[in-house]
Amino acid sequence: MNSDKKFAFLVLGIPLVGLVYCGLGITAMASSMTIRTHPIVSGAIFILIPLGIAAFTWIRASAKAYKK
Repeated sequence: MNSDKKFAFLVLGIPLVGLVYCGLGITAMASSMTIRTHPIVSGAIFILIPLGIAAFTWIRASAKAYKK
């Protein structure tokens, strides 16, 4: 994948994926009684999923940079 395609993915793809994720979260909150009765736990899970993905990506990129 060349740098232009990577940049296009960053500029267009990541915000769209974020919007879809937020839409899924709002839909889940509106439709699931379990999520409404446990807002702290469900909110923490909703926050920790993207944070975990970002941390994993950051650490993997750093490991690749130090390996060179």
